Amino acid sequence: KIGRFKVRRLMKEAQLISKQPGSHNYKQASIERPDIPNKLDRQFTVDAPDQVWCGDITYIWAGQRWCYLAVVIDLYRRRVVGWAMSDSSDAALVTKALSMAYEQRGKPSGVMFHSDQGSQYGSRQFRQHLWRYRMTQSMSRRGNCWDNAPMERLFRSLKSEWMPVTGYASFAEASKDISHYLMNYYNWNRPHSYNGGLPPAKAEIQPNLLSGMS
Repeated sequence: KIGRFKVRRLMKEAQLISKQPGSHNYKQASIERPDIPNKLDRQFTVDAPDQVWCGDITYIWAGQRWCYLAVVIDLYRRRVVGWAMSDSSDAALVTKALSMAYEQRGKPSGVMFHSDQGSQYGSRQFRQHLWRYRMTQSMSRRGNCWDNAPMERLFRSLKSEWMPVTGYASFAEASKDISHYLMNYYNWNRPHSYNGGLPPAKAEIQPNLLSGMS
């Protein structure tokens, strides 16, 4: 066995390019949601945990088909606090990720939840859970990925640094590997420039050390 990073280096040296999976279908909102304004408005710096969470969905090639990954991060230190995977990009997927975050973070109230205008986040099921958890909702402007830039960066890191270039052999393999990346490697070991080089979870529990770097 050899690691994925060595494979990537050897392929680069040999000027080889992996065959990429085909296109996927991702359901986006067809109209603006005027009842859900962009309350966050790119204010990505917050001064305490559980003030603002961001969520998004990306696609994963596993078992010769597209699967979908929903992730929730806390903007305070960019820590992953919830995630879920499914073969369906639906309201149940994003609700499961939200519920995981809510339970793991000790059921906080007053959180602002920000996302893009994906129909999953505007669904009745998801919005009912936000109401039940006493959270407010914010949505990016239509077609503007920079309104949710921290999520874009997380997914870019996952796909460029960790995932096999040809995808996963099965859903189970993908779920196990991605869980390890998000909840262990990314949160506890991967340096993050936003935190002065500290991983998100360590930056959250060591605020004095972080402030000493600035």
